[in-house]
Amino acid sequence: MEKQVVSKQRVSDHGEVYTRKREVNAMLDLVKQETERIESRFLEPACGTGNFLSEILERKLRVVELRYGKNQLDYERYAVLAVSSVYGIDILEDNILECRKRLFDIFDLAYTRLFREAAKDECRKAVQFILERNIIWGDALTLETVGDKPHSIVFSEWSPVNGSMLKRRDFTFHGLLAHADHSALPLFSDLGEDVFLPSPVKEYPLIHFLRVADAEQQ
Repeated sequence: MEKQVVSKQRVSDHGEVYTRKREVNAMLDLVKQETERIESRFLEPACGTGNFLSEILERKLRVVELRYGKNQLDYERYAVLAVSSVYGIDILEDNILECRKRLFDIFDLAYTRLFREAAKDECRKAVQFILERNIIWGDALTLETVGDKPHSIVFSEWSPVNGSMLKRRDFTFHGLLAHADHSALPLFSDLGEDVFLPSPVKEYPLIHFLRVADAEQQ
């Protein structure tokens, strides 16, 4: 049986009830095409241990393997892109730690199975760094992190440029939600109309996807 409740106290304090795999898949199948598009971004504002995000990542990585599994560099580039497209927030730190580990293990299992001894620790390090940036210990209602020194939640956007390069731009969660004040303009569009474009709080130089963690030192 799948665990839905950790404790009655957590249900009382945080309303924490995990969604079963059957319901997760049924809901994701409503947007099936997007869950199988490598670059499409997903945010789960109460991600728990990652029931939704893990299924999304597994779907994306199956597509990556199908398209690029015979070329290690291509697989690494698109697998990293798939990981970079999933975002989560949870108010409980143990959930965040478990979610990051769960997502990393999904990537690492598929990566190691395909390339065995040729698998690179620097690729694993890049994935771990991105998950630390994307899966955030915070409160989606206050839009702030949780801990000793709360501050605005900041998400990193990872955009591929010229094959192996990544462009990182950081946005506050508050800024991303500000498009609600511009109701006439959508945040995203595939139809070519005007959209609301939030402003990044920081931009980083282009960097090779295997060295994304190094940008933090710049």
